[in-house]
Amino acid sequence: MLKAIIFDFDGTVADTFDTIVAISNRLALEFGYKQAAPEEIEQIRNLSSREIIRQSGVSIFKLPFILRRLKNELNNEISRLNPLPGIDEALSELKMQGYRLGIITSNDRENVMLFMEKNKLQELFDFIYSGANIFGKSRVINRFLKQANLTPEEVIYVGDETRDIEAAKRSQIKMIAVSWGFNSKTVLAEHNPDFLIHHPNELIQVISTLR
Repeated sequence: MLKAIIFDFDGTVADTFDTIVAISNRLALEFGYKQAAPEEIEQIRNLSSREIIRQSGVSIFKLPFILRRLKNELNNEISRLNPLPGIDEALSELKMQGYRLGIITSNDRENVMLFMEKNKLQELFDFIYSGANIFGKSRVINRFLKQANLTPEEVIYVGDETRDIEAAKRSQIKMIAVSWGFNSKTVLAEHNPDFLIHHPNELIQVISTLR
């Protein structure tokens, strides 16, 4: 029986895509990688998370420093960001149905909390877990399962990137991929999530089949 629904933050709950692209482009010269031109954005959305890093030419050793700077820069923008259209209504409905809702993200917990408070969403979520490694979400998921005394069958993960699908598979939990965030529906489908949806109201329909 499904008890908890875990959400990614950036691109799944929060509309951060354009802001993250702008920050990443600002940091490009400092860290020595290629900026993303406007005409390249759609092409980037069709690449997996690992392909994007390889194509950018970013050294794997620089990645933690870039991610830290990006989080810090995002902190200055967080008060201007909004939820993805329709996600707040879907979250409210799922909460009313009795599910535990939470966030697992590679963003800073402080950024998430500021966003939740600004958009009056904090009462909807029971937990927020943050991990520094962008490819380490499965470890964070496993830690949550252990601390919450939940089995993989009692949890489902909702995310917008191929790395979210990879993390869910490693943790052996079901996964709902959403096409309104960073990665396109094409590349998400290629990574075989359990479900692929295109609007937040479809969350309610999918979850209803898992009761």
